[in-house]
Amino acid sequence: MAATAWEWDQTLYAGSASHYSIGRMPYPPRLAEAVGETLGLDGTGRLLDIGCGPGSLTLLLAPLFEAAVGVDADQGMLTEARRRAGEVGATNIEWRHLRAEDLPADLGTFRVATFAQSFHWMDRPLVARRVRDMLAPDGVWVHVAANTHQGVADDETLPYPRPPWRQIDDLVASYLGPVRRAGQGWLPAGTSGGEETIMRQAGFTGPTRIEVPGGAVAERSVDEIVSAVFSLSSSAPRLFADRLPAFEADLRRLLSEAARDGRFAERRREVAVVIWRP
Repeated sequence: MAATAWEWDQTLYAGSASHYSIGRMPYPPRLAEAVGETLGLDGTGRLLDIGCGPGSLTLLLAPLFEAAVGVDADQGMLTEARRRAGEVGATNIEWRHLRAEDLPADLGTFRVATFAQSFHWMDRPLVARRVRDMLAPDGVWVHVAANTHQGVADDETLPYPRPPWRQIDDLVASYLGPVRRAGQGWLPAGTSGGEETIMRQAGFTGPTRIEVPGGAVAERSVDEIVSAVFSLSSSAPRLFADRLPAFEADLRRLLSEAARDGRFAERRREVAVVIWRP
C-alpha cells in the first residue's frame, strides 16, 4: 500500500454528504466578514468555490458576490448543497458536477476562487494553473484551512465531556485497518504538502494570511458526533460495506458511555485564510 501512489476516485466521500450538515461545525460568520473586509468585496463579481462539497463555504460567502458557482466531483455533495441553498433561499448560486481538473469548463471569469479542505485531493499543479487563468485581473485565490469535524484538544473546563476522538480513531482502525483509507486507496503518509511551492510555480504571489479566532464552545450530541465520523473520507460509510451497522452500533455504544446526558462539548478551532494573487 505504501508503494502505490494514491489516485482520486469517485467513491472518496461516498455516503458522507448527508452527514455534513449534522456532523460538521459551521464556519463562523466572522469568516465571511474577514474575507469581505480584506478583499473589499461589495456584492459585485463572481465567486468560484472549487471542491465545494455540500456548499458550507459557498453559502457563507455567496451574499458577498453578484453570483457564485460551486463545483464538486461528488453528485451526492451537490444534492446536499442544493437542498441547503433552498432552505436559506440562496438564489445566486449555480452548482456544477465536475472535477477541478476539468476546469475551466466554459465557466467564465471570477473575482475570487476558493478552496476549503479540498485542494489536497486534486492534481494541484494542474488545477492551480487552470484556476489562475480563470481569475479576473484583480482576482484572488483564497484557501480556507479549517478542521470542522472536531474542536480543539484542550484541558479547559467545559460543560460536558469532550468527544473521545482517540478512542473513535482506534475503533475506526479496528474495522478498516491502521492505514488511512481514502476512496478505493490508502494514504499511509496522509495528504501531500508543499502547497506554497506549487502556487509559486503556477504563477501566484503572496501569500497574505489572516486568522479567524475560534474559541466558542459548541455543545454536540451523540448523533452529531456519529455524523462527524461519517463525514470524513477516512471513515465514509461506503468503506465499512456490510459491517456498517456493526460499526455504527459500536460507535454509538462508545459515545453513549463517554457522554453526559447524551451531550459533549468542545471548543471551536480557529480558521486560517491564505490569499494568493496571480
